[in-house]
Amino acid sequence: MTRVALAFSGGLDTTVCVPLLEEEYGYDDVIGVTVDVGQPAEEFAEAKETADALGLEHHVVDAKAEFAELCLESVRANASYQGYPLGTALARPVIATAILEVAEAEGCTGLAHGCTGKGNDQLRFEAIWRDSDMEVIAPVRELGLTREWENEYAETKGLPVEGGGGGKWSIDTNLWSRSVEGSELEDPSYVPGEEIYEWTRAPTGETEEVEITFEDGYPVAVDGEPMEPVALIEHLNERAGAYGVGRTDSMEDRMLGLKVRENYEHPAATTLLSAHEALESLVLTQEEREFKELIDARWAKKGYEGLVDAPLVSALEGFIAETQNRVTGTVTVRFEGGQARAVGRDSEYAAYSASHASFDTETVGKISQEDATGVAKYHGFQRRLANESIARLAADDGIELTPDGGPATGGADADGDD
Repeated sequence: MTRVALAFSGGLDTTVCVPLLEEEYGYDDVIGVTVDVGQPAEEFAEAKETADALGLEHHVVDAKAEFAELCLESVRANASYQGYPLGTALARPVIATAILEVAEAEGCTGLAHGCTGKGNDQLRFEAIWRDSDMEVIAPVRELGLTREWENEYAETKGLPVEGGGGGKWSIDTNLWSRSVEGSELEDPSYVPGEEIYEWTRAPTGETEEVEITFEDGYPVAVDGEPMEPVALIEHLNERAGAYGVGRTDSMEDRMLGLKVRENYEHPAATTLLSAHEALESLVLTQEEREFKELIDARWAKKGYEGLVDAPLVSALEGFIAETQNRVTGTVTVRFEGGQARAVGRDSEYAAYSASHASFDTETVGKISQEDATGVAKYHGFQRRLANESIARLAADDGIELTPDGGPATGGADADGDD
C-alpha cells in the first residue's frame, strides 16, 4: 500500500488535496500532519473536525519549542526581511522537518503540500523534503487549481470546507508573527481598518516599560523573571501588543519575483529585536557592528528562503556566536505610540566609558582633549590635497570654481562654450 503524508491545515486547499492525491496521483492512503508552531487552538480543532469528516488519519506534532529556539537565534542575527521580522519563513522548515519525520515513521513514499505556485512556501517545504527519497507532490501548483475550481470540486465531492476558512483574509499565525493578506489588501492603495488585527490594538497615549535580560545574545528573562523561550515570546506578544507594538504593512518581494502586499503583527519579535540591537550597540565595537550588519543581512536572506540549515548559515553563525558572548546584560524598553523603544541598557561588557565620553572631564588616564588636535589636522587631509589639485586643473582650463569645488554658473563653459 502506498502512503503519502500531507501538510494538513483543514482549510480549502489541503482539504481538496486529500481526494486528489488518491484520484490523480494514485496513492492508496493519505495521512494528514498538522504541526503546532503556535497557532490558535481553534485552528487545531478545525483541522481535527475536518480530518474526522474526511476519515483522514491525522497526526498533530508539537514543535513550538523548536520553533521558539529558531526565533531566538534570529534575534541574535537581528533578522528581518524588508523591514519586518521573519515569522512564516522561519516556521516552514520546522513544519517541513516535522512532517518528514512523521512520513518516515509511517512508511510513506510521498510528501504533499497545498501551496500554490505563486508563493514562497512551496520552496521552503520542498527544500527540506527533497533531501529525502520520497516523491514531492504539489497538487494545487501541478494541477493549476484556482480557488473557484476548488470550491466547486469540494461542493461536488461533499467535502467539509467550512473549517479553517479564516473569513475573507488569508491568515497565517505562529508564535512569532501573524500575517494577513488577500481580498482588498491586494490593492496597495487600500487602507485596512482595525478589523485585520488581533494581536495588537491601536496605539494610545499610554506607555509602559519592560526590562529584558540577555545572556550570550539570548533573551532569558522579563522584568527579572526567568522564562523559557515559548513563554517569554507569548508574554511579550500580549504585553507589547496591548500598546500597538509590531505592526508592519509592506510591499514584499517574494523569491519568485512577485511583489505582494503583506500585513504583519509581531509584538514580541519587534520588542526583542529592538532590545537586542540596543545591547549590541553598547558592547560591540564599531568595526564589529558594521561587519555584523553584513552577516545579519545574509542570515536573514537565507532565513527568508527557508534555508537555515545551509552551510553558509553555519559559517555566519560562527561569527555571530563569537560576538554574542559579550551580549549579556539588560535593556529597558518603553512601549509608546506603537513603538518598542530602548530607553536604557546595561552590561558589564560595555565597550563604553562614561568618564572618557563626558563633557565634564578634561583628562582621563593618558587621554586628554588636546590629544584630538593631531587627529583633527589629519582628518580630511586627502580631501584638501585633492581639492587643491582640482582647483589647479580648473585654473589651467580657465574654469571658475565655486567654494565647494563645482563650476560657477554663468562661467566660460556653463552654456557649453569653450
